[in-house]
Amino acid sequence: MAKYTQDPGAPGVSYLTFWRERHLCTLTTPRPDGSPHVVPVGVTYDPEARLARVISNKSSRKVANVLAAGAEGARVAVCQVAGRRWATLEGRAVVRSEPERVAEAERRYAERYERTPSPNPSRVVIEIELTRAMGNA
Repeated sequence: MAKYTQDPGAPGVSYLTFWRERHLCTLTTPRPDGSPHVVPVGVTYDPEARLARVISNKSSRKVANVLAAGAEGARVAVCQVAGRRWATLEGRAVVRSEPERVAEAERRYAERYERTPSPNPSRVVIEIELTRAMGNA
């Protein structure tokens, strides 16, 4: 099993395998008052691009929290747990609405979660530029 610190751009095999399995995750974003907002989400991990992606409705609280952080983005974390295995990815999140970015996030979501997201004209993607990865996978 991989232990704790990972390179988010070149993770160990077991860590990456864990991120390719179908698991519900959490996303933690900072509220404007600094308190954490934690919600269940689907996450995809792209180590080659050093990105994690979360699809969402543009009117969601998590999107509002990321947007409130300004152009530099919000410091966020995504995490998944399965028994004794766990993995966390951290980085700066920004909201993207470009159709090609949303489509790529939807494609990756469908691949990982084995279901195509229903059409949503209000969909955006939270892209997290990864700075840290850790876990016991």
